[in-house]
Amino acid sequence: MIKTVSLFFTLLLFSACSFKSPPNDWQYKSVAAFESYTKNFLSANDAMAKNDLSRAINHAKQGADLKILANIHLAKCALNISVGIKDECFEYQDISDIQNEKTTDAYFKFIQHKNDYDINSLESQYKNFAAKLKVKDYDGANEAILDISKPTSKLLAAALMRGKISTKIRDEMIEVASFNGYKKSVLFWLNEKLIYTKDINERENIIKKIEFLK
Repeated sequence: MIKTVSLFFTLLLFSACSFKSPPNDWQYKSVAAFESYTKNFLSANDAMAKNDLSRAINHAKQGADLKILANIHLAKCALNISVGIKDECFEYQDISDIQNEKTTDAYFKFIQHKNDYDINSLESQYKNFAAKLKVKDYDGANEAILDISKPTSKLLAAALMRGKISTKIRDEMIEVASFNGYKKSVLFWLNEKLIYTKDINERENIIKKIEFLK
């Protein structure tokens, strides 16, 4: 979701053959715990997710470099937004005052609908979507969502313009969330679909699905 997180996972793979724990083992543990949090949060395994997040934060606080901690708080905020939970990223903002990073600042402004973010500082998969969204080209933004490969990023982008997406994209988000076992996302998008569905029979089917999944 954020470049730094991806970077540390790449480093983790390269260090996997080593029998010795690296000096910055806390960084790898923090990132791994947050990846587990992401999966459990979206899968509605709330108790496990809470534990994962606590571990991720505790590991991140073992070093003086606040970059990972800032990324964790920002990614947590983005996950909330992706399932319709209002989040102004206050925890990230507290750290950003002393941890000034161009890429994370752009990402923060992007997910908070602040229009003064630098598109070039965003991760490449978001750039086309962000450019369309910035000029309110909603048709173009709808199509750009389909070009985003990472499921969590695709779900976030759709949530950022939830009131402007097409039925096609809404159904696609339900499929993406369902395929990955993201129960919390499935329920969010089924409820979104319910808002915009007028057909009585279809509405009844959606309501039944929601009740079965709860």
